[in-house]
Amino acid sequence: MNGKVSTTRTKLERGRSALGPALELVHTGRAPTRAVLTSELGVTRATAGAVAAELEALGLIRVDSRPGSAAGSQGRPSHRLSVRESGPVAIAAQVHADGFRAALVGLGGRLVATAPGCVTVTADPAQVIGEVVDDCARLLRDSGLRCVGAGLAVPSAVAEPEGNALNPLHIAWPAGAPVSEIFADCVRGAGIPGPAFTGNDVNLAALAEHRHGAGRGAQHLLCVATGHRGVGGALVLDGRLHTGSSGLALEVGHLTVNPEGRPCHCGGRGCLDVETDPLAFLVAARREPGPEESLLKQAGDLLRTEYGDAAVRGAAEELIDRLGLGLAGLVNILNPDRIILGGLHRALLDADPERLRAVVADRSLWGRSGSVPILPCTLDHNSLVGAAELAWQPVLDDPLAALA
Repeated sequence: MNGKVSTTRTKLERGRSALGPALELVHTGRAPTRAVLTSELGVTRATAGAVAAELEALGLIRVDSRPGSAAGSQGRPSHRLSVRESGPVAIAAQVHADGFRAALVGLGGRLVATAPGCVTVTADPAQVIGEVVDDCARLLRDSGLRCVGAGLAVPSAVAEPEGNALNPLHIAWPAGAPVSEIFADCVRGAGIPGPAFTGNDVNLAALAEHRHGAGRGAQHLLCVATGHRGVGGALVLDGRLHTGSSGLALEVGHLTVNPEGRPCHCGGRGCLDVETDPLAFLVAARREPGPEESLLKQAGDLLRTEYGDAAVRGAAEELIDRLGLGLAGLVNILNPDRIILGGLHRALLDADPERLRAVVADRSLWGRSGSVPILPCTLDHNSLVGAAELAWQPVLDDPLAALA
């Protein structure tokens, strides 16, 4: 009798320990059926069925009551698994140079609701973060959905464990602003349940793309992206962001790609940050830059509509060559298995993909035979989705504990 009880308890504990991995498989689209879930977890069909049933009981996923199979497939039909559309949500907020945006994000990286973004960011981080949290709270009240937590994406390196924004260069916040503390206080003050997290916007974009977009399936994913000004980078290793010892890793914008180039705010010259951002492109194309909060759109529109112009094409080729030089250096150091590009860099890749890939391959140690796939980011609002991933992570780690 004691042996049977012990065996039952062991099976139960094994099943509960599989809840988090199972939820992550469904969340990232890697387990569309119970048969795939069984295989990925390495458990019996009965255990996988029990795990799926418990996740369904928690209101997180949906298990089709009748098994089915895709057209042309062989073998026993299996129950399809999907995230529950009426399930809990995470609050996501993003602050950037041209305003802020609030959203509710469900499992699977699905945007449930968004609020129109404001277009002005003042010099007071507490005011801005308070306003975006108020928008989040309104969205949550209107939805009537359960909330698991909140995440905030900011255009700055965020030092850990303090949670201070060290260099919000392109918004007027003071260096070292305690953004994590401010955000957590605002979330609590608005009555929003669950923990609150803050991260760098490019880091969070990379995390979202790794789980739901162009980076899905990569083991060592490098993301490089531009906003209106500057260049950011991020690295995802085996599903987790690599942020270094204090949250400051992958400041790729300060790789030198043109030693005689423009002065950079870091004290150097010719960094990626000032040689491959929208302002650099507009200057190289001999166009008058508009307001800072519209530079990315201005540069993107110019690439799409006037690429036949000699000055525009020449500027694009100049930036592609410099971006390729920077990416090749990162390939030599990090050896990623995939690179994804966002912002203006995505538009440059779309404009002349072969030129960029050739530059990276020519300057990397492994040559053309070992060139790394370079792809555009694919998610709309990927930093928002990534901010929500921070709030979803405790649920993915231990659904029972997080939802208790």
